Amino acid sequence: MSTRNYNQNCPIARGLDVLGERWTLLILRELVGGPRRYGDLRAELPGIATNLLAERLKELQEAGLVDRAVLPAPIGRTVYSLSDTGWQRVLPILQTVAWFGVDRLDPIEDGPASPLTGFLAGIMLGCDPAAAGGLKATYRVEIDGRRFEFAMEQGHLAAGHGEPAVTITASAADLVTTRLGKSDAERTAALRRIDFDGDERDVDALRRAYSL
Repeated sequence: MSTRNYNQNCPIARGLDVLGERWTLLILRELVGGPRRYGDLRAELPGIATNLLAERLKELQEAGLVDRAVLPAPIGRTVYSLSDTGWQRVLPILQTVAWFGVDRLDPIEDGPASPLTGFLAGIMLGCDPAAAGGLKATYRVEIDGRRFEFAMEQGHLAAGHGEPAVTITASAADLVTTRLGKSDAERTAALRRIDFDGDERDVDALRRAYSL
């Protein structure tokens, strides 16, 4: 399967040689917040052909953006996750694209928000690097039955490791509404329905860093 190559010695063209293929950014989007099995990726990317998904994952591994690992017994399943380089280089791109698209979302009232949309809009886009500069901890977010785990390190999102300092439990609709609600009252009501579990100081630091 051939891939696009712009054959230009330009940083944008070189970046698009890796990230510009169809489905590539959406595959990387799915890996934000924790490892995913191949079947998980297929389920969350309706319309992608199985051979194309396999090809894109191989390309991203070769580019050093995705890691592939086999979990030990009794699980024994292959999972894909963002590499350290992926967290450092890809997250700013995903955040920028998400900021561009967030005000183009259909109103939540028109249909349910997915857990991933809740995570992207409510958590990832709320990060204030200045307020998060001193944080170094792992966090867990439970959204409508789907778990996301990530860490803050030197003001940047990174892969989660170990037990979370804070666990957030919320619906995707409430997380989106905290950012995109039509009024202050609507946003405040949604925020009050979000549960934070952890040491009070850790919770306060997380809420400041994410404007929650």
